[in-house]
Amino acid sequence: MATLLRGEVRAILQPAGTAQYRGAYCPPNVPFAEVRRGPFDGKQDIAVRPDADGELPKHMTFGGGRVVYEYDGRDGQGRAVYRYAPNLSPSHREVMNGVAEVYAEHALNKAKGGQ
Repeated sequence: MATLLRGEVRAILQPAGTAQYRGAYCPPNVPFAEVRRGPFDGKQDIAVRPDADGELPKHMTFGGGRVVYEYDGRDGQGRAVYRYAPNLSPSHREVMNGVAEVYAEHALNKAKGGQ
C-alpha cells in the first residue's frame, strides 16, 4: 500500500464504466465486455494529489500516456476511483486487435477439434 503524504488520497483503478466505454472500438467476434478491461485494473497502491483547488486530476495516464484512466468519484472507503478510458487511450485499438487475434486463434483451434 502506498504511503500517503499530506493531502494525498488513495486511489484504485477499475474497468471502464458505461460513460467510458460507450462508442469504444471493439473488433468483430470479440465480446464487448473485453472493451471494459484496462491493463492496470485492480491496482490500488496509488496516491493522488489534489490540485490547489482541492480537485483530483480528471485523468491518470500510464505507459507514456498510451493508457488513460478517468476519475469517476469516490468509493465507500473514500478512495478515488479511476476507470479505464478506452476512447482516450491511444493504445486501445492495437490492444483490441491483439485480443481479436487471440479470439480468432481460439475459434480456429476449436473448429479443428482442439481446445
